[in-house]
Amino acid sequence: MWKDILSLFKGGGLCQEAFEEALLMLETSHGMFGDAVGALHKKGALVDDIYERDRQLNKFERSVRRKIVTHLSVSSKPDVNMGLVITSIVIDIERIGDYAKNISELAVGLEEPFDALELDDEVQRLEKLVDENFTDLPTALQESDENRARGILERHKEINGSVERHLTALREGRALVGDSGRAVTAALYLRYLKRMSAHLKNVATSVVNPYHRIGFREKKKKS
Repeated sequence: MWKDILSLFKGGGLCQEAFEEALLMLETSHGMFGDAVGALHKKGALVDDIYERDRQLNKFERSVRRKIVTHLSVSSKPDVNMGLVITSIVIDIERIGDYAKNISELAVGLEEPFDALELDDEVQRLEKLVDENFTDLPTALQESDENRARGILERHKEINGSVERHLTALREGRALVGDSGRAVTAALYLRYLKRMSAHLKNVATSVVNPYHRIGFREKKKKS
């Protein structure tokens, strides 16, 4: 399905403009993620313009919606499926910006750079996995690369499982014992990483799933 939709996005006009703006949203949210993570780990490196970039994401989302509505209204052969898919994608990307803001707000509330102590190596591993998903997603969309999209889904599965294990350990007092402030920060940050990954995963599923299964696991074809 995505290959057919991609041909519309590359055919010029409003559809192509909408797709290019969606890719710009991904690029913007990726930058916000990197800067927010940097601010969390390097006290003083706060992200002054993150709210402005988030407003830009909102503008892009509204612009994509307008272009799709216009296309559906004036085209002699409008593709409703394409309109539904691209609208779904930009909703997820916009939400990523909100979580980048949340991470930067965590940084503002800290007196020192964030150190997750015994969880720190795992936190950095999860950050790297999320960043890899950010990096691979534009190519998966632009090239209809199903293998790359499935790689994003697999990494999200790993992120999801790891975050839930560590959240359970924090709730049960088996991690960051006696340091409630650090434990709360770690729990929030892990949750934000998981949610960002989930939205990236949702977008990636559009490459391998029909519209009604976007955001869900890929349904394997019966042999």
